[in-house]
Amino acid sequence: MGRAAPLLVGAGGAMIVSLDGTVLLMAQPELRRAFGASAAQLQWTSTGYLVAVAALLVLAGRLGDRYGHLRLLHLGLTGFGLASAGIALAPSVGWVIGLRVAQGVCGALLQPATLAVLRLAYPERELRRAIAVRTGAIAVAAGSGPVLGGLLVAHFGWQSVFWINLPLVLAVVLPATALRLPERERPVARRLGLTGAVLLAGCLAVLVHALSQVPVRGWGAPATLRELAGAVGLAAVFVVSERRSAHPFVPPALARSVPVTAAMALLLVVSAGLFGSLFTATFHLQDTLGLDPLTTGLRVLPLTVLMVIGSPLAGAALGRWGPRPTALTGTLLVVLGTAGLGAAAPDGAGVATGVAFALIGAGFAAVMVTATGTVVTDAPPAYAGAVGGLKQTATNIGPALGIALASGAPGTSTPNTLLLLAGITTLGLGPALLLPSVPGGGASMFFVKLCGGFWVRRRFRRGAWRTGR
Repeated sequence: MGRAAPLLVGAGGAMIVSLDGTVLLMAQPELRRAFGASAAQLQWTSTGYLVAVAALLVLAGRLGDRYGHLRLLHLGLTGFGLASAGIALAPSVGWVIGLRVAQGVCGALLQPATLAVLRLAYPERELRRAIAVRTGAIAVAAGSGPVLGGLLVAHFGWQSVFWINLPLVLAVVLPATALRLPERERPVARRLGLTGAVLLAGCLAVLVHALSQVPVRGWGAPATLRELAGAVGLAAVFVVSERRSAHPFVPPALARSVPVTAAMALLLVVSAGLFGSLFTATFHLQDTLGLDPLTTGLRVLPLTVLMVIGSPLAGAALGRWGPRPTALTGTLLVVLGTAGLGAAAPDGAGVATGVAFALIGAGFAAVMVTATGTVVTDAPPAYAGAVGGLKQTATNIGPALGIALASGAPGTSTPNTLLLLAGITTLGLGPALLLPSVPGGGASMFFVKLCGGFWVRRRFRRGAWRTGR
């Protein structure tokens, strides 16, 4: 299998988690009927998983840096498969919720390792291509999840969406067992900073839970405000603790890196815009315009197709023009697509909606490949797991934030909600400007023509990639 083995493991592991998230949507109605579950219990089959993943991603990455990413990868894959089998055999909805939390823990162990494997296996030029393939694979898995889930549930029952994880896990575990990474992957003996780990996990868990409940409770609910205030308080204590600690949980090399910080902020903002607009548009197409789920899925299909096609193109653009122009262009495409959805919302015209979704898909592919490539390549190999955990945290919190923003504005029309999300997505242009660039003005001039604005051409020293100046 040779050079393809790390890519198969990294992309395959990421696909398993992505597919599981979307295929479950088709199983929840039948699962609710099978157990007579309440709406709150059904919601916790998703919320419990999300909270566990968000809370533990960074810790999982740090554990991988210390004890070895392949160990964490095997543990995460095996646990994910066993939890899936347990859910399929669960005797009650309480067992389903508990095992979904366990599945979230295993997903947290798995996700940073899939990126770390690519970082350690490939040099920079090959790494860009590997990340582009991984991004396209995630898009394929997420896009095919509802269709596959519908077919499985219709013919084999809700349990089948969990049984399907077992052969998928096996298909990744086998090449992972034979995989050998370079010596630089050897564990590094350093303290983890357990105080910081607990504070950060608590902050993220409270934040994600608060955001996930906004569609039900609203932004102004006392419980929502208490949890958001608690998350802010924990974040403040975490920052103070990290500054005073002799062994900070987040490595200083990452915390002080402008490219890493900017890339994570970019992912957070743009993924919030993407998922918020997708949530708003799909509900509008079905509930307001009366389209059936299949027709709605076909309207959204251009987003998935352009993400798949756009990922390798984004990798090529990143190699030729650098992170900053690629990220700026991608962010702008997401903004234009989201605004286009708002303009097309009143009558839901098929062509206009399809074009808008295509712009969003192409733009998000560019942002995802660029931001992922930046955080992974800028971090030293010894911190590959930590940076992978931070990156995955941003891409987990962003969707929860976007859906909360989209559903938490009562009385706002669909076009206005989408325009609001487009405006929020423009905030991603700020961190995109902080990403490093490369000598040469080809991409910069392309961006000038696209925006119709002004672009100051600057030439950077070779070291600008590291400093982000």
